[in-house]
Amino acid sequence: MVTETGLERGTEMSERTSPSAAALLFRQIGYQNRLFIRTPIAAFFTLVFPLIFLILFGALFEGVDVAPGLEVGPAQFYAPGLAVFAAVSATYTNIGIGVTIYRDEGVLKRIRGTPLPRWVYMGGVVGSGVVVAVAGALIMLTVGFLLYGVEMDIGNALPAVVTFVVGVASFSLLGLALAAVAPSGQSAPALANATLLPVAFVSNVFISVRNNPPAWLDLVGDIFPLKAFADAFFSAFDPFEEASAYRPWLLLRIGVWGLAGALVAVRKFRWEPSTGAGREGGRRSRR
Repeated sequence: MVTETGLERGTEMSERTSPSAAALLFRQIGYQNRLFIRTPIAAFFTLVFPLIFLILFGALFEGVDVAPGLEVGPAQFYAPGLAVFAAVSATYTNIGIGVTIYRDEGVLKRIRGTPLPRWVYMGGVVGSGVVVAVAGALIMLTVGFLLYGVEMDIGNALPAVVTFVVGVASFSLLGLALAAVAPSGQSAPALANATLLPVAFVSNVFISVRNNPPAWLDLVGDIFPLKAFADAFFSAFDPFEEASAYRPWLLLRIGVWGLAGALVAVRKFRWEPSTGAGREGGRRSRR
């Protein structure tokens, strides 16, 4: 016969042994981080690829025009821009491709059948992307500060952090939207790169389009959120900026894109593998 005291002790032991939602989320983020480290190609394109560009641009260019008659050193322009690119790669690209591949391999279907809450699993995926985004941005900026003499007014640190948080959150949601609309794990890398790399060239990331660009090029860049993210983040590093480094209208544009991504993800996301997709189709390169 089970006594009341025994039931109480059993309940107390269950409460002590059952991890909290926060602990589960923290563990899931750590697990996803380990998966990222064990995927060399994803780590290379997210962390090393932008760093190579920073070193090359720092060696090739003598100055970058940021406005008519105004020029900054190459690292002063490229370190913030490539920090943004690394953050977007860690969130939009890696989340979009990774989740799509997991879906095609049946991982998401199996996760849905376990006691692990689905929001904890997806929170781990997104949280890992955010951790990698922070790491990538810190690498770019640290190299810029230590090796190339990049400067930033300490008073602009908070605007830079706020901009980074808004940008990373929005591109994480866009990554989930990408996973929701990608037909398969095979097509996800092509779709991610086709919607990121060309846009980066008109968004003040790889080249400066600040000094009287063609109207159509300026318009194309303004349509997408990457240019708004890059410009808002660079304002904290702009030595000619005398006003506040906050760019609320750019942050609003980024946020609207993030909201749109969230709506697409909610409406279109699925946990079941795509028709005809299998483990062979899912195990493709994450780039």
